[in-house]
Amino acid sequence: MANLPQVPTLNIPEVKLSSSSGGSNMPVIGTGTAAHPFDETVLKDAVLQAIKAGYRHFDTASLYKSEKPLGEALAEAIEAGLIKSRDELFVTSKLWCTDAHHHLVLPALKNSLRMLQLEYLDLYLIHWPLSAKPGKIGFPVPKDEQLPMDFNSVWAAMEDCQRLGLTKSIGVSNFSCKKLENMFSFATIPPSVNQVEISPLWQQQKLRELCKSKGVVLTAYSLLGSKGTRLGTNEVMDNETLKEIAKAHNKTVSQVCLRWAFEQGLTFVVKSFNKERMRENLQIFDWELTSDDHKQINEIKQHRLMPIPEMVSPFGPFKSLQELWDGEI
Repeated sequence: MANLPQVPTLNIPEVKLSSSSGGSNMPVIGTGTAAHPFDETVLKDAVLQAIKAGYRHFDTASLYKSEKPLGEALAEAIEAGLIKSRDELFVTSKLWCTDAHHHLVLPALKNSLRMLQLEYLDLYLIHWPLSAKPGKIGFPVPKDEQLPMDFNSVWAAMEDCQRLGLTKSIGVSNFSCKKLENMFSFATIPPSVNQVEISPLWQQQKLRELCKSKGVVLTAYSLLGSKGTRLGTNEVMDNETLKEIAKAHNKTVSQVCLRWAFEQGLTFVVKSFNKERMRENLQIFDWELTSDDHKQINEIKQHRLMPIPEMVSPFGPFKSLQELWDGEI
């Protein structure tokens, strides 16, 4: 790898994270590292290809088992001169349910940093609004191991992680409107980011409005349907409305979805291990959708794409996390 040329950073727009220490900015597009089946060698090669294409934001999690190979790839990229230094990167990781306990948050983050070979994260997220009995990381969490999260104490530990300089920003993932409002009632450092499922088929308008009013950056995952993951679907890529809009602009459906998200003021994480699609996904900043395009996208029938596993409620019995989300407890 020593002969690889340095890759110039593309002019990818960034957003400022409101509660970040050190004025951290996040690229609007990031590379996801969740894959099924998972192969460390394939992931490392994909990360290097992504860096060569111009990506600088990488999203991982202890659940994904991708922290170690991602860290190895980033170290290799720096050593090879593909990027000048760690400062050019934005790395996000996440706290899994089994570690979502006040006394386990800091050790979990330190373990993620060790796996990633990094001194700090740019963003650390609570992966799900749920705790579980400490132990083996897995998904879904067995019902008999699920526990209500003590949001106050877990978030206090997240704040400590930021104050210690082990992460520049903290946030949440898969949090509904009411959960976010609850966070704002006690947080000393408000969450900078909420990462949730958003796509043209599941637009989450109410949550988007709340996050905008509170200064929370909303990051979309499964924007393209997450094809190639365990819970992925082809519904986005096969949508006829999106296909027609893509044809009219001589673009791909992926590019239309990403451009739509960008024009909605969203950030997004997408996963592709194909170097041509990686490049295509960056070619969304020099053209625009029309008002009629937006009208058509707004008329797409809405439904959640990613199935939600059954989980227990800290507020009483219910059948599934879908009920918890829909009720916005």
